Amino acid sequence: MSQVIHLGPGARMLTTREAASRLGVSLRTVQLWVEADILPAARTPGGHRRIPYNAVEALALSTGLGGDPLADQARRQGNPAAVLPKPSALAKVRREARHHDILLVADDPLWQAQCASALEVFESALSLRFAETGYLALLQMGQRPPDLLITNLELPGMDGFAMLRTLERCETVTGMAVLALTSLKPEAIAARGGLPSWVELFSWPVSPEALAVRVGRWMLTQRPLPGIHPDL
Repeated sequence: MSQVIHLGPGARMLTTREAASRLGVSLRTVQLWVEADILPAARTPGGHRRIPYNAVEALALSTGLGGDPLADQARRQGNPAAVLPKPSALAKVRREARHHDILLVADDPLWQAQCASALEVFESALSLRFAETGYLALLQMGQRPPDLLITNLELPGMDGFAMLRTLERCETVTGMAVLALTSLKPEAIAARGGLPSWVELFSWPVSPEALAVRVGRWMLTQRPLPGIHPDL
């Protein structure tokens, strides 16, 4: 929850629009990230949101979002040559930043496409691939384990329960975060044999935008959070 703060003349704070411009995302995306606590924010006495400059830069570095602020400033000042000779330290960090590989398992092509569109905000910071069944997902993970597996539990053929129990017996799961989408209550999940303890549950149905917010939070923390989360 944003709090009322008094900003001094030297405070380095950005408006949500300035933060969106810096990160190269929409204003609504920044608002969603603030609501999801991906970006911290405070409120001025007039009720306007302000986001710490350092928090915006940290998000840009960790996800690869936005351009080089030094280059942007040089372009605005009409001096593009200033950005050509040497890459900045910030650009070097971005080149060395880890690329995140995500496997999304769902049998609805339209929802897959909507998720792909929502995740475009992260640009080259992640790659997204798809599988329609648990069996096809296991084949892909056997070839290249993803950093994050997002799966519906209700799938044709081999469902998410069977797939995750198979993963539990494989070394493939080591270091891989797993997010399971389900509308089932805990007692219904237990009646179907339960799930491995390292699986995080996310309530279904979920909008592609809410899923993108959760992915962004994972990219920052690099660890799954326990419990069933309501749709944002």
